[in-house]
Amino acid sequence: MTPNDDPLAGAHLDTLGIRAGITRTAEGEHSEPIFTTSSYVFDSAADAAARFSGDSPGNVYSRYTNPTVRSFEQRIAALEGGEAAVGTASGMAAILSTCMALLKSGDHVLCSRDVFGTTTNLFARYLVKFGVAVDFVPLLALDQWRDGLRQETKLLFVETPSNPLCEVADIRALAELTRGTDALLVVDNCFCTPALQRPLELGADIVIHSATKYLDGQGRCVGGAVVGGAAHMAEVVTFLRTCGPTMSPFNAWVFLKGLETLRLRMEAHSRSALDIALWLQQQPQVERVFYAGLPSHPGHALATQQQSAFGGVLSFQVKGGREEAWRCIDATRIMSLTANLGDAKSTIVHPATTTHGRLTPEQRVEAGIADSLIRVAVGLEHVDDLKADLQRGLDAVV
Repeated sequence: MTPNDDPLAGAHLDTLGIRAGITRTAEGEHSEPIFTTSSYVFDSAADAAARFSGDSPGNVYSRYTNPTVRSFEQRIAALEGGEAAVGTASGMAAILSTCMALLKSGDHVLCSRDVFGTTTNLFARYLVKFGVAVDFVPLLALDQWRDGLRQETKLLFVETPSNPLCEVADIRALAELTRGTDALLVVDNCFCTPALQRPLELGADIVIHSATKYLDGQGRCVGGAVVGGAAHMAEVVTFLRTCGPTMSPFNAWVFLKGLETLRLRMEAHSRSALDIALWLQQQPQVERVFYAGLPSHPGHALATQQQSAFGGVLSFQVKGGREEAWRCIDATRIMSLTANLGDAKSTIVHPATTTHGRLTPEQRVEAGIADSLIRVAVGLEHVDDLKADLQRGLDAVV
């Protein structure tokens, strides 16, 4: 099929989210099927040998080839504008698979300080055991990223917006730093999704997703995705084939259903989050609000340039410390006290003792994770009900 024959060539994101990756079987199904099989039958011994060697295309074993997972991979690749994608068992498996596929002993990684706490632990506690050097750099300190580059640097890793302070990295500027080097820019696009931001178009080499979050959208399944150039993704597939951090067919099917409504949900999350952020700024118990949609946010102008909206996650500091933050959280009655995000149900959490609780006190200070910080992932409930719930929490802060 030539590009001109492809009915989805040039299609809008809404159409790609519904139609990309569909390959109907002889049954003529309209919804994508779930291929719950561990293995596949071959036509002959020669056919089996050709598929195992890669000389012939086709399914081999569901650890790394499954039609339902492949549909998800093709769809998220289309949404991100990447050549290929790899589905994984979780978002952290996506990061691990990328690192294990593309790094070796003696390589060097520059990672933002402003990343998910488990991502920090993966780099600082485990990759270093295998001879990979890691330096952590403030997300916004472009000069430190430039100065930190070495000949051995192979990855620059960032989240943007960051978790949980919603700081915004200049993707184009970071990509420019890697020009003429062997380093790849890897962007965790979990908070925005391709509905709001497409890092590959801004110069990134690889995009990471925790599909558990907004790609699903209803908190049902755990999964991850890596998106990028075909050559890099082939390396990730080789790691997946060998080590097996594999996405299940059922979860892939759930994510396919989630992608169908992705843009609509992300726009709704963004509208409500901005409304709540503006409201929180006016509350006397609130010290500071972190949300890139606010004109007062230092990353607002940049976010306006590289995002179409600002996402559903915000955080704020209450006046006081951990005790006041906990009282605020415990007094809410609608929001779910859980560390997940990207759900239709709004969630609230205390980062310093949960998502970033395994960091040392010094690491939390460096990352800006104060004891008074509360993170809210704004869901799809009516925004007035969410404000009323947060008001209950703030009324408990004295």
